[in-house]
Amino acid sequence: MMNPQLALYDEELSEIREVADRLHQDSRARTILIVDKNGQLIGSSGVDAELDTTSLSSLVAGNVAATGGIAKLIEEEEFTGQYHEGKEISVHMTIVARRIILVVLFDKNTTQGLVRLRVKKANEALTAIFDALAAKPRTQEEDVFKEITDEDIDNLFGP
Repeated sequence: MMNPQLALYDEELSEIREVADRLHQDSRARTILIVDKNGQLIGSSGVDAELDTTSLSSLVAGNVAATGGIAKLIEEEEFTGQYHEGKEISVHMTIVARRIILVVLFDKNTTQGLVRLRVKKANEALTAIFDALAAKPRTQEEDVFKEITDEDIDNLFGP
């Protein structure tokens, strides 16, 4: 099931980046990604130039969708957190406001406990941002086809 596309504005994007930057610094993580459930990267901090964030974002969304299927099979609503421990890098994923996936990549420079503690605070901040965003009235700017008339279409595709 696809999730509805989010409409983000510059103000919210700036706030999201600030939360990602703060989490990156406070948790001593390598990379922070904020991804929507469709796999689109919304914000990040500390991204290594060699990291393929597009692929990683898609795979994270797929992982969350797959574990969502497991949750339904065992009659759970959703798994809000996931942790994958690697030899060099570990991954902590948290569902934020049922809309967003907060991804933290970290190594031996920090601990899972510190990451979890800082993620909790970032989750609260991001939830407030996305709840406020959901409460915003939709503007007419979002309907880009509203002002297009049949005559405009005929002129575009006509002889």
